[in-house]
Amino acid sequence: MTPVTVEFDHTGHDGLAVVTIDHPPLNLYDDALRESLLSAVNRLEAESPRAVLLRSEGRVVTGGVDVSLFDRLEGPAASAELFRGMIDLAQRIEALPCPTVYAAHALCLTWGFEFALACDLIIAAPDAAFGLIEATVGLTPAFGGTQRLAERAGTGRAREFVMTAGRYSAETLHSWGVVNEVLPADGFSDAALEYAGRLAAGPTLAHAATKAIIRAYRDEGVSGADKIAPEVAGALFDTEDLLGALRSFLTEGHGRAKFTGR
Repeated sequence: MTPVTVEFDHTGHDGLAVVTIDHPPLNLYDDALRESLLSAVNRLEAESPRAVLLRSEGRVVTGGVDVSLFDRLEGPAASAELFRGMIDLAQRIEALPCPTVYAAHALCLTWGFEFALACDLIIAAPDAAFGLIEATVGLTPAFGGTQRLAERAGTGRAREFVMTAGRYSAETLHSWGVVNEVLPADGFSDAALEYAGRLAAGPTLAHAATKAIIRAYRDEGVSGADKIAPEVAGALFDTEDLLGALRSFLTEGHGRAKFTGR
């Protein structure tokens, strides 16, 4: 069974790619999952969905990394090479020109949470919990989780989260601004699909522009975002979505526009 699958045929959600991690029993990061995840990201880049939902099957979202993957590494150089590959994967998810949503229904440890932090939005069920527990084996997170958590929650919270190696509830991370929404456990899977589907049906070119401006802000501050915002926003006036939405607003009123991602 392939550890990671990508589906595009969800009824009523055109343009939505659903990436499912299903690598029993604990969705551990190992060689098979790594290769499957790379293949999934390659497909997302090639097929240009309008939104992506990332989710997991099983009693946990992710149980961590298969420690045997680390045990056979031969020294710092080989370890750094492995971690460079992980960082590259996180950066590629961030760079997708469409909204990305990570749905956590249960315990989400180490690489899974780091992968979630590379997505635009994180939604969670009330019983979900999160942890970067690498310190328990004398390691620090190397999939980009520390810095992306600091971006969302601040450096003090990131230090606490990583150094204590604790498990934090969905509600706590929602209060920190890390989890965007906590949705009811009953029907969580369908609600996550609907949540991402609404984004796929929206002005996805405008969403891509928003992502570009936020990246510029993260990398260069307000002045960096100010430099690119006029051109990035201005380019939308050459899209069918914006021009059609303006006509719809003038003839039908607010909120009736339909978007195609063109």
